[in-house]
Formats: sequence, structure tokens, C-alpha cells
Amino acid sequence: MIHHEMKQLFEQIRDGRINVETALSELRDMYYLDVGCAKVDTLREARVGYPEVIFCPGKTTEQVMAIFQAMLERHSNILATRASEDLYGEVQKICPAAEYHPLARAITVRRENVTISEHYIAIVTAGTADLPVAEEAAVTAELFGNRVERIVDVGVAGIHRLFHNLDQIRGAKVIVAVAGMEGALPSIIGGLVDKPVIAVPTSVGYGASFEGLSALLTMLNSCAAGVCVVNIDNGFGAGYMASMINRLK
Repeated sequence: MIHHEMKQLFEQIRDGRINVETALSELRDMYYLDVGCAKVDTLREARVGYPEVIFCPGKTTEQVMAIFQAMLERHSNILATRASEDLYGEVQKICPAAEYHPLARAITVRRENVTISEHYIAIVTAGTADLPVAEEAAVTAELFGNRVERIVDVGVAGIHRLFHNLDQIRGAKVIVAVAGMEGALPSIIGGLVDKPVIAVPTSVGYGASFEGLSALLTMLNSCAAGVCVVNIDNGFGAGYMASMINRLK
């Protein structure tokens, strides 16, 4: 979208429809939009291929709404993570097309069709309790134009479930493995596939799991060479990275 706007601007300069001073003013607006509480990075998609995403925790409803309004003016598709249903209700007032994903706690706005990838991402969860983080990864990847296959509840306590789904997992271009407790699942998958595995530790577990720290350390110390690790409960980061890998030419 930004590329199209810049092309139009240069064409207007070429044709003499606007002067250089006006063009410079419009370019400044394209660079970022200052809404007081934030400077919305309107050129991020042009630079890195993906638009800015709103991380909702720590922001007031008014701040999120101001950022959302600015992004509605400039961006095509929008993603807001860790959003409450109450916040979604406020967003709907200015954008009825917004959609809420309660399990992922995400708000999405789809205003531009994205070409769906030929290959797919496999998002694998160890347990049902890991689904909120896994779904955040899935919603992120799908909004960015990826086909996603979900494989649920195949953790090490019943490893035969993993083996029954191995063909589907191996068929993916990249795998996101989400696990809490001891966090062993990504290492097991990493030893069975020839694709990159993005490990996501979750804060699911009892006291000595230290809110995901035990799973994080297990994954960081994986003996399987094809495993990389994102932060605890960072489904968004995993979905984003998986999208970048899956859409490589």
C-alpha cells in the first residue's frame, strides 16, 4: 500500500500536479504518523515486508484507539495482540470489520487480500493448555498470508499421538512447536524432521516450571540442531518468524 502511495506521489511531482514542498510534507506523513502517545511506523511494511503490530498490554484503551485510528488511515491489514474483549468492543465502534479471536486474544482487520503461500506452517502443541499461545502464532501467520495446519495435544506424555501426525508435520516448510511443563516437544520434533523448528516455551506448568523458565531452558539446551527458540509465551514472534521462513522464495 505504501509503495502505491509513494508511486502516486512521484507521478504527481512529475506531472506538475503538486510542488516539491507539498511532496516533502506528504513524505513526512508517510515516514510515521505522530499521534501523541506513539509514532506509528507507516513505512515498516515497505522496509521489512510486514506492517507494525499493536501490542496492547501496558497501553490504555485511548492509546490503542489512537494508534488503531492512525493505522486504519494508512495500513491495509492490522493485527493487535493480547487484546481483551472489552478493547475489541471499542475498536468495533471505529472499525466494524474488525474480528476478535478470543483464544489468541487478538484483533485482526483484513482490508486487503494477501496471496496465500504454497507451502504451509505446522503449528504443533504439546497440550491443550498451550493453545492460547499456539493460536496467537496461527492467527499471526494466517493474517500474513500463510496456510497453517494445526496439530493439537501431541505432547510427550502420549508420544504415540505425535507419531500418528508425523507425515503432516514433515510436510510443512517450517514447524512451530509450543510446549510448557518441561518443554521437551521441540527437541523430539527436531530429531524427526528436516525442516526448521521454532520452539515456543509457555508458562503452563506447576511451581518448579517457574512460569515457563524450565521449558525455555530445555529448549535453549536442545540437542536437536534445527531448533531455534523465542521468548516465553511469544506466539506472535513465532508466527512472524515462521511466516518469514515460509514465504522465502
